[in-house]
Amino acid sequence: MPLGLIVNPCNKSLVFRPMDVVRSRLPTAVYTADQVRTLDKIAIEEMGIAGYTLMCRAGEAAVAALRRRWPAAQSAAVYCGAGNNAGDGYVVARLAEDLGLSVRVIAVVPPDRLSGDAARAWHHYRQQGGSFEPFDAGRVPEEDILVDGLLGSGLDRELRGDFLAAVIAMEAARRPVLALDIPTGLQADTGLPLGTAVHADLTVTFVGLKQGLFVGEGANYTGALEFAGLDIPPAAHAQVKAPIRRITSTDVRSVLPPRPRTTHKGDAGSLLLVGGGPGMSGAIRLAAEAALRSGAGLVRVATHPDSVGPVMAGRAEVMCAAIDDAQKLDPWLQVADGVVLGPGLGQSAWARAVWEQVLASELPVVLDADGLNLLAEDGRARSGWMLTPHPGEAGRLLETSAREIQASRLRAATQIADRYQAVVVLKGAGTLVAAPNGVTIELCDRGNPGMATAGMGDVLAGILGGLLVQSGDIGAAARAGVWIHAACGDAAAEGGERGLLAGDLMAHIRRAVNPGG
Repeated sequence: MPLGLIVNPCNKSLVFRPMDVVRSRLPTAVYTADQVRTLDKIAIEEMGIAGYTLMCRAGEAAVAALRRRWPAAQSAAVYCGAGNNAGDGYVVARLAEDLGLSVRVIAVVPPDRLSGDAARAWHHYRQQGGSFEPFDAGRVPEEDILVDGLLGSGLDRELRGDFLAAVIAMEAARRPVLALDIPTGLQADTGLPLGTAVHADLTVTFVGLKQGLFVGEGANYTGALEFAGLDIPPAAHAQVKAPIRRITSTDVRSVLPPRPRTTHKGDAGSLLLVGGGPGMSGAIRLAAEAALRSGAGLVRVATHPDSVGPVMAGRAEVMCAAIDDAQKLDPWLQVADGVVLGPGLGQSAWARAVWEQVLASELPVVLDADGLNLLAEDGRARSGWMLTPHPGEAGRLLETSAREIQASRLRAATQIADRYQAVVVLKGAGTLVAAPNGVTIELCDRGNPGMATAGMGDVLAGILGGLLVQSGDIGAAARAGVWIHAACGDAAAEGGERGLLAGDLMAHIRRAVNPGG
């Protein structure tokens, strides 16, 4: 069809008001950038959906999100760069003008250099009377909203030239930013900025969730995230296996079904927690309380004699034993369904002795904190355990640095799982759960920066142990546990993130482990 005779496939009757579009829940599947391009190709070539139709649907979704997020906005500066991301930007500009917004299009790439659907979007916008101005690095935008339509998910090298200058100008403007598909400069697979990247307040991503929005530093650049599937049929997604699955509340319900009325404490699992060296009783006490709050029927703590008093004083429901000789652990191990080993353990001779005694048993184990540091020295593999490293501990387990772990969290989680034959919970923003020889990694996208404080890992270890002895399934306990921990952290942070304490989560755990209750 000649460009001068463009027929608009977009819904011209669509009127965007804040309540018109119900915000859809994010799907569970998370893809690589190449996989999303494959989904796009399947929709166009096998299902007969025109590429320009998809582009118009993307623009409609983005403008709807803009209106919901900033209903009082009267003006927008739309930065258009290259490829389909620029095309999305021109569709947004046209539809935003239809709604009465004052729109200024800033072209970092001259529109006459565009091709395909992006060129079509530009010509359609021009037919409507739209115009553009070339990018001027010296002009700081003053519009209410900035729209990032510079570059999409195909970027694989550091920003340079006018693209770099445009990102710097957008950052300098200190205006709210809506990113189309992915913030420019953010690598779509690693979640790392390519030199620099746009800090979006809202990102509307299309077709499939990109893993770079969740891993690496993606959360620092994405802002609030909305998803628009563009009405691509599920049959397209069935052809592409996602490497990552988002953990949801469904994972909790599957592990914690309603209890029969005749349940007694022995039915709810018996957990032994081992740790709490001299001066570190707080860690094991936090873990023990979290285990109780998660629903474990019997919670026992085996700790250094110096720590018995503080543990008992903090939580009377915990049974506590002074262990001055590792052999004294045996009776406690015999009545346990699972063990949490590591909170406050230390690396003393006492710690090493009890560590060896626990791992010599065949019980399922959640290994945390100094338990992981001792493992890094020992290097053994063992079936039936869960490792819960933060990036520093993960680096020691793989003999590398925390920085290297953060640069490739997906690979690190898989390597640890395979090397130690363990279910791995790699903690951090976007906590990952990986299993040995597994294909799909699970990701928790809940939680908040207030949880970066002492004791949070101990609470997580207790929750994981409590779920383990209730379910008997290490993988399922890991998935549900990280979700519960993060969700409780979000609930506790409603009054503010800074100053959040690990103990603040305790009041929320009971509600989280009773879904629908």
